[in-house]
Order: sequence, then structure tokens, then C-alpha cells
Amino acid sequence: MKPGGRTLRAGSILIAWLVLTFVSSAATTNIYTTSFETVEGYNPALELAGQKGWTSFGSGGNGLLSDDPFFGPGQYGYIGFFPPATNDTLFLVWQSLNYSPPPNSVVTFSVKMLIVDSTNQFYDDFRWSVYNRGGGRLFTLDFDNSNLEISYGLDGTNSFVSTGRSFTNDVLYTLTLTMNFPSNRWSALLNGSPLVDAKPITTTGATLDLGDIDAVWSIRTQNRPGNNYMLFDDYRVESQIGSSPAAGPFRLQSLGKSVTGPFALRLTGDQSRDYAIEATSDFSQWAILRTNSTAGDGTFDFVDTGASTLARRFYRARLVR
Repeated sequence: MKPGGRTLRAGSILIAWLVLTFVSSAATTNIYTTSFETVEGYNPALELAGQKGWTSFGSGGNGLLSDDPFFGPGQYGYIGFFPPATNDTLFLVWQSLNYSPPPNSVVTFSVKMLIVDSTNQFYDDFRWSVYNRGGGRLFTLDFDNSNLEISYGLDGTNSFVSTGRSFTNDVLYTLTLTMNFPSNRWSALLNGSPLVDAKPITTTGATLDLGDIDAVWSIRTQNRPGNNYMLFDDYRVESQIGSSPAAGPFRLQSLGKSVTGPFALRLTGDQSRDYAIEATSDFSQWAILRTNSTAGDGTFDFVDTGASTLARRFYRARLVR
């Protein structure tokens, strides 16, 4: 992706006119897919770990459930609920992927997930962690069931950064991770809305390949696990390789500020492309305001209601895919 073009100032609002070249996929390769069904060879009477190549580290509840009122018919994997062995605080379940991404490739992981709350007054974390083929953890997305906050962690640190988003127990979500290994960048969507945007896959120079994507149960208080658990289904990992025609120029223009304060913008670009509108007040941090697909005429409008309380705000647009 190559940014270029010029910027125009209108009053206290910066309007970005950008020209980007975007490389997307012409061919999709399935790395691994499962729906945990009996026809695939899964036995609901057994733990998930040990079946169909699934492996675990640590101890704790895991297996297959069916006919959940939120998931509907079929079988799904789960992790949690049954307590681990004494002093165990981390339990991981994964499928070995052992994938070395070629140049000009983007790996996408998607999964349906749902977290069921505790009834014993103890609350844990559930995570999706990405590892390289050497076993090094690259990054983690954390769902904290004590405060319902979603955070992420990068390699080289044990700290987590809040995404500013939360989740709700017993609500079905679709999580999508997009990993551009050649560019060392990853992003996350939750039900199609931006969660994490363009963070480094590695901050330590770790090998940029894909070993596994793990479901993780992290016990917050040793020997006091919650009986919360995470359901997951339609676990899919794909690689998009090759290129398609590049996106054309696009622009972000002002439609003006109303008397009540909201500021209106219009994005004009190619049809059926996804663009993000971002804003800042100091150019040190940019926040995603809206990610949306353009309509048949190649446009979508956005009204920034948060601008009414600000003395100034600056905007930019970015092609997502």
C-alpha cells in the first residue's frame, strides 16, 4: 500500500485527499478449516485435545458441546469450565498450522466465539494467541471476563493495551484476524467492526511465519478458577496470494458542519471497497471513527457527532481492502 497525494485545510478541519495503490488477493488457499462436527471425525464424548490433531498445554476443561441456544444446531469446541490441576494458571488448545507465508500474501483467521459467564464468583481471561513455527508468541487478543474489556498484547511485553471495546456474555461474535506477514502488520475485526488496526506482528524481530493460533484459558487467581468458558466454532485459516487490479484514487471531502456541531464527511472511491475514516486532535494518535464499504456509486457519508465538543479535529482516510 503506497500513500500519496495532498492535503487541504478547511477552517480548523484537515481534509485528506489520498491516492493509494492496494494489492489484494486473486487466489485463496485454505490452510485449515473445521466446524468440529461428527462427520469430520470428532467424538463429543472425548476432550478436544487429542482429536484430529488438536494439542494442549496445561490442564483444564475442553471438549465439544452441541445445540447451544446462541450457536444453534451442530457441535462447537469449548475451553474452560472444569478446573485445571492444582497451581495451573494457563491452558492452551491449538491445531498445528506450520505455515510459511509466501510474498504478497495475507493470512486471515476467523472464528465464531461466545463467552459464558461464571456462577462461582471467580472470573478469568480467554484469549486468542498467535505463535510462529518456532513456538514464539507473536501477539494476543484478550477477553477479560472480570470487566468484559478486550485488550491486545504484543511480543516482547507482558502488558496488555485496551482496545476501548468490550464484549457481552452469551453473545455470539465473529472474530477476524488479518495478518500481513510481509508487512509485519495485523488487524482485528469483531462482527465486522475495527478492534485492532495495523499493529506489528512482532516487535522483537521474531520469525514471521505461522505456527498455530491458540484458544487460551488464563486463570486470574491461582487455584480459584471460574467456571466460565469460551465456545468457538467455524475455525478457519486462509491465505490470500497474488494480486488483483489496484484500487484507484479516492478522496475524503467535507460536507460542512451543522449548527448543532456534527461534522459531515464523504468518502469517494471505488465500488465495493472498504475504507476507514480516522481522526486526531494532536497527530500523535489516530482513532478509527468508521470503517465502511462504498455503495454502487463508490461513496459513503459519515457524520462525526463527536466533533461538536472539540475546538479542532483532523481527519484522514485509508483503504482497508
